Amino acid sequence: MVLRTTFAVSVSGRPVTDRMNPYLESIEVTDKAGGSGDTATLVFDDTEGQVMLPPKRAPITVDLMGVRVFTGVVDQAESSGARGSGMQLTVSCTSHDKRSKIKERQQRHKDDATLEEFLTDAAKAAGIDTIKVDKAFKSVKRRYWATEGRSFLQLGQELADEFGATFKIQGKSAVFAKRGAGATPGGATMGAIQAVRGDNLLSWRIQPYESRPRFRRVRVRWYDRKAAKWKTKDAEIGAADGGDVTDLLGRPRADEDQAGNAADGAKTASEREGGSGEVTLLLAPEARAEGACQVVGVRAGVDGSYRIDSVTHSVTRKGAETRLSLKQPQGSAGTDGRKAG
Repeated sequence: MVLRTTFAVSVSGRPVTDRMNPYLESIEVTDKAGGSGDTATLVFDDTEGQVMLPPKRAPITVDLMGVRVFTGVVDQAESSGARGSGMQLTVSCTSHDKRSKIKERQQRHKDDATLEEFLTDAAKAAGIDTIKVDKAFKSVKRRYWATEGRSFLQLGQELADEFGATFKIQGKSAVFAKRGAGATPGGATMGAIQAVRGDNLLSWRIQPYESRPRFRRVRVRWYDRKAAKWKTKDAEIGAADGGDVTDLLGRPRADEDQAGNAADGAKTASEREGGSGEVTLLLAPEARAEGACQVVGVRAGVDGSYRIDSVTHSVTRKGAETRLSLKQPQGSAGTDGRKAG
């Protein structure tokens, strides 16, 4: 029995789909909204030990139904089995090479430069060919940027947390995109995925609003050298229900611009936690982390738009499905607009 879902796999640039097809039992691909790398897992029927081990760190791509869903490298292979049963070979892959220079600590700095210029230099030192920085951030300029002993992986993630961005490495490329905007770093809008009850929606568990109140605003301290005193920068948090309560970030910033970046980043993170859930759909390879999912036909207060936090595509010999982890309810989600009585 072979997979009924159309797929394509290449290893080290060579198509291997036809050779895999008789033995491949399942494919699982996870696309995450930053914080950690994307993953792909391929499980083979290896009863006779007939499947060749892929080369360690070999570049690999996976397509489902003609859509590229994974780009990365082979991370590890595991053989499993028992007396009286067959054997399986599980090949695990990651979107970035854990043994590459992205984990090498750097001591670099750049004066009077933009964020894009600074990240581009750090990326090249880590062996990354290209990095796309969101148009909302690429022109942010500071008098001084420094890696301060951080690796490119650490640097990108810490800056992403500060700016409210998603930082991802895929193969030899990296992206630094505005979180929650539903757009690519270049500004192109990501297509929305629809989860329609009675059509492609298989199951759901959704909390359209959070159970604990959030802060009303974020406040960051910064030092005004000309005035020789401390000042603060605020960012109002949308749809907060925690009363007039302010969250004061612990670490002060060097100037007003940096304080504003930090406040906006904390605001983005807070708004993202306004609700959560998970839906399972018929296979939707076009779904992307940071895209939008429109829930339709479930019920008032749950229907609406949500931000996709992670995507997991699962393909087996029995069928295929896509699981979406959802955050940041928007629009009608979280509000039952029906009139009582």
